[in-house]
Order: sequence, then C-alpha cells, then structure tokens
Amino acid sequence: MTVKKAVIPAAGLGTRLLPATTVLPKEMLPLVDTPVIQYVVKESLEAGLDDLLIVTRRGKTALEDHLDSVAGGTGPLQGSPRGVLGEMACIHFVRQARPLGLGHAVLQARFHVGHEAFALLLGDEVFRSRVPCIRQVMEAQAILGGSVLAVQEVCAEDTWRYGIVDAVQVSPGVSRVTDLIEKPGPSKAPSNLAITGRYVLEPEVFHALQGAEPGVRGEIELTDALRSMVRMGLSLWAIQVDARRYDTGDRLGLLRATVEMALDREDIGPSFRRYLEGIRLAGSSDPTPG
Repeated sequence: MTVKKAVIPAAGLGTRLLPATTVLPKEMLPLVDTPVIQYVVKESLEAGLDDLLIVTRRGKTALEDHLDSVAGGTGPLQGSPRGVLGEMACIHFVRQARPLGLGHAVLQARFHVGHEAFALLLGDEVFRSRVPCIRQVMEAQAILGGSVLAVQEVCAEDTWRYGIVDAVQVSPGVSRVTDLIEKPGPSKAPSNLAITGRYVLEPEVFHALQGAEPGVRGEIELTDALRSMVRMGLSLWAIQVDARRYDTGDRLGLLRATVEMALDREDIGPSFRRYLEGIRLAGSSDPTPG
C-alpha cells in the first residue's frame, strides 16, 4: 500500500535553544528567512505525502498560524514547484497534552493514521538532498516491507548523541535491525549507524508505544517501542540515506544550516560569501592575543 500520510512531531520544549524558545517554537526559528517547519513540510509534499498530521502542544500556536497562512495562499511555500500549500495537502493538528517524549507524541497520531503505514518526520531535523530524504525511505519500504529507519554513519565519539542500531547488512546501504540502543557511549555502541529523523513505520508501532514504560527521563521513547517490535519478530530495516542532515534543535546545527543555506541562495549567497571571506582575512591578520 502506498504511504500517503505523514506525522510530524513538533511538540518538543526546545530547551537546547533557550532563551530563544521561551516564547517562539523551535520549529519556527528561521533558516535565513524560512521557518524550519516549512522545510519539513516541503520535503513531505515533494515526496508525495499530501495528508499531514502535526503534533504540537500548548504555546505552539505560532506554528499553526504560520502554516494556516501559507495554506491559505497568503504566502508561497518557498522553493515548491507546485505552488502554494493550499493546493497541495491537507494539514491537521493534534496536541500532546503532556511533555512525555517523542514516543508519546507519535502515539497521539494513532487515530488519524489508523491501520496504515505512515511516514514520520521529526519537526526539527532538516535534510538537503537530490531525492527527498523521506522519499528514499518510502522507496526502500515499498521494496522491503515492514518498518524502515533512515540512518547515517557518525563518529564513534558521537554515538551518545543518537539512537544507534545493531544491524546485519544484507546489501550495500541496507541492514536488518536486530536491536536499538538509545544514546550509548562509544564503548557500548553496537555500530556507528545513527537513527536520523526520518522513518516509515507500520501501525504496529502504536501497540508497542501503548505498552512502553517511561525511560530514565520519565519519557516514552520511540526507540524502546521499535526495540519491542523487533523482539516481536516484526521486520525493521535501516537504510543509509544520501542527504545532508541538520539538527536545528541544537545551536550549532541551527547555525550550520543557516550559513550553508544562505551560501547556496542565488539572491544573497555571493554577497554573504564575500562577507565571510572578509571576516576570515581580517581575522588572519589580527595579532595573536598575548
């Protein structure tokens, strides 16, 4: 069955970006002049996903207002080849009443998704690629079946930042997942394949989430539910995606995304590049502080 529905969790507290996120949702922070959430929605639409459910929480009305404005035709979806959002998709919103983690946020989508496989795109991760990242995952799932995670290789010293898969490679870039570990240290990481924020999941994930116990942070972890699915004998695959990933929920990730996207813009890229080069040259001529 063709995947048509996308779930975008955007209910996080944004604590890594305080104080900017005291009032403004982290998904509304701009990359140059376009909010992060708009890039995620754009990726969904370009992958052919036209039924989007966004999970929000109290204090995120700016996000809903922005997408309502775009969908109403008062602003273009930048870079979209198909015009304004209102011509392309239906966007729905549901609230996560309590901040109980990513798994709990995904669980709020169970009634909208029903018994279908669905795409899951984390609302603070932006990918740049020739083929939309979620499309790569969808195409793999159409061949492999089951549930599919997008993964990328990371340095051993960075495994503690991610969910890491234990997997058996079956072909180049494709592995069958045998276990998942949430943020292990380098000595405990079974591989260097980190789970990124793009998935296609079978609806059985909701059953696993309903039975999941809160972890050490008091949150329901999606990784724990996926591990339960593996132990139940359900197929879970990891595919290495060809994409540049930015974690915009992190200060450095947000800055990198902003700089690189600005440099690639035809309208401001050349001037911005000259400006950065000028800073570099000026800095190299400064005397070393003594």
